[in-house]
Amino acid sequence: MAAGGVSVAALWTEVNRSGQNGDYTRALKALTKILHENRDDVTALHCKIVCLIQNGSFKEALNVMNTHSKVLGSEVVFEKAYCEYRLNRVESALKTIEGAPEQTDKLKELYGQVLYRLERYNECKAVYTDLIRNSQDEYEEERKTNLAAVVAAMSQWEKAPLEHLGLPESTYELCYNAACTLIGQGQLKEAFNKLQQAEELCRVSLADDSDVTEEDIESELAVIHSQMAYVMQLQGRTDEALQLYNQVIKLKPSDVGLLAVTANNIITINKDQNVFDSKKKVKLTNAEGVEYKLAKKQLQAIDFNKALLAMYTNQADQCRKLSSSLQSQNPGHPRPVLIQVAQLCREKQHSRAIELLQQFSDQHPESASGIKLTMAQLYLVQGHVTKACDVLRSIEEFKHKSGMVSALVTMYSHEEDIDSAIDVFKQAIEHYQSEQPGSASHLALVREAANFKLKYGRKKEAISDLEQLWKQNTNDIHTLAQLISAYSLVDTDKAKSLSKHLPSADTMSFNVDVDELENSHGATYVRKKAAKVTGENLPKEQGQGEIKKKKKKKGKLPKNYDPKATPDPERWLPMRERSYYRGKKKGKKKEQIGKGTQGAMAGASAELDASKTASSPPTSPRPGSASGSSAAPSSNVVPPRQQKPAASGATRKKAPQKKKKGGKGGW
Repeated sequence: MAAGGVSVAALWTEVNRSGQNGDYTRALKALTKILHENRDDVTALHCKIVCLIQNGSFKEALNVMNTHSKVLGSEVVFEKAYCEYRLNRVESALKTIEGAPEQTDKLKELYGQVLYRLERYNECKAVYTDLIRNSQDEYEEERKTNLAAVVAAMSQWEKAPLEHLGLPESTYELCYNAACTLIGQGQLKEAFNKLQQAEELCRVSLADDSDVTEEDIESELAVIHSQMAYVMQLQGRTDEALQLYNQVIKLKPSDVGLLAVTANNIITINKDQNVFDSKKKVKLTNAEGVEYKLAKKQLQAIDFNKALLAMYTNQADQCRKLSSSLQSQNPGHPRPVLIQVAQLCREKQHSRAIELLQQFSDQHPESASGIKLTMAQLYLVQGHVTKACDVLRSIEEFKHKSGMVSALVTMYSHEEDIDSAIDVFKQAIEHYQSEQPGSASHLALVREAANFKLKYGRKKEAISDLEQLWKQNTNDIHTLAQLISAYSLVDTDKAKSLSKHLPSADTMSFNVDVDELENSHGATYVRKKAAKVTGENLPKEQGQGEIKKKKKKKGKLPKNYDPKATPDPERWLPMRERSYYRGKKKGKKKEQIGKGTQGAMAGASAELDASKTASSPPTSPRPGSASGSSAAPSSNVVPPRQQKPAASGATRKKAPQKKKKGGKGGW
């Protein structure tokens, strides 16, 4: 008998009934009474662990298993591994599964989930493939969905080639995973169509359930809509993508991983604009449990964007802190270093930025290509073109690419270092000569090298390149003409012998309609044809009419022009440059402003002065005064001059100045 007079059999009946009804809390009470009678009852302990798991009490269940590990033994291996998995102790769960004496089907299912969380996709794929092949039950569709998710992850994160496993697309989960696989392969249009198909399947499947509301359907569709927005963003349709992302955020889905990815993608669209919105969205990426929902590359991308957002919001210390943390977590990844360099450039510390890039390049030569390109760009910003060229030539991966050769030749030409430019061509041609002789890229480089040497007068050096091109195509008359021109400076006999290969004038003549060519669109010269003389255009006979002649207009003369006066020989010079220019006379009115009593006028004082009137008798001159200098007119009459035409463009007008008011007032 158990405590309270209830038999153990009755308690087990209670446990069975509660388990069937899904009332695991009531079942736990009965199991506690049973274990009070027999502490080491294996069945009761096992049932208690299952009830705790069903109630979500994973820690308590794990404590029970660890406390009674000797009694339980290997009976609860699956339950232990499952609790560790749900508590995000994935490594411990893996050890528990691998240490199990027997690999049952349910243990294999959990093993597949653990491998997926650890991103060991190839092993996970093998586990699910084996399960689908060797089991037949009602969970086959779930296994295929999980296998499709593994294939999609391999396509997106490992860039694995597309593998057709014959998986159906009958459910919206399978269709969604197929779309994710296509995104990883870069087939964006097909992926978007597949996502639309998944949306339709989801609506149809949930519409049959009367308990599901429209809000529930939209919440279930949130992950599909977010992925559709991602495809739009990759296609450059950022406005549509942003609108769809914001719709997903407004729904506030319970999946913190979905919210974090959506918020991160909105931040990438905002970039350095709408920073206030980005600072609000970045909080969603810090939600609890996000690190267990996303792949490592997703978490890495979110951390990179946090550092960039700190840079855009002028939080220099925060940016340095985040980028340093990222560099310690990913020592071989170039992006944290590039973020630090970008922050230094914003602070105008270009020399320090170059030192940091050089240090990373020396420590991690396998990731140095992008770093060296950035270093070359910084050298160019500082105006050190030659140093930039040296850095670019040290990148073995891109050294002989056509684009790199073109950039180097352009920069060396800018520095007038023609020898170095020719050396770049030489090394690239030698590389293609050994790796891809006679290829289109090889011949194109030879052609450009020859043209470059001819452009800068290096005809002797261009001979070998031209000979190589002509041997490849002896019918190329243009190359042959260039070769003859080059040999004419070095070996005239060779030039004469090569000129024999030129086609004769007869073979060079083509059936060309000259008139049609001259009248064609874009002709720079059109020969004027003689006008046909017709009866209408014949000149009229005398008496019928006279031919009017245009009158020649006389040139305009200045208003004060005097035909008797000799023209000024300096009339074409500006007034300031003439020999008789004495500068501008200062205005008398301006000098007299402010003199005398308030309100007095200079003109009035002159009128009242009797000594200055015409009727007054002349007075004797005062000592030191010039007699009659102001009354006599100047005999040096400045002859008129023709004005030069004004310069084209808008004229500038002087703004009217403010005048002082009389009295003691201000302006």
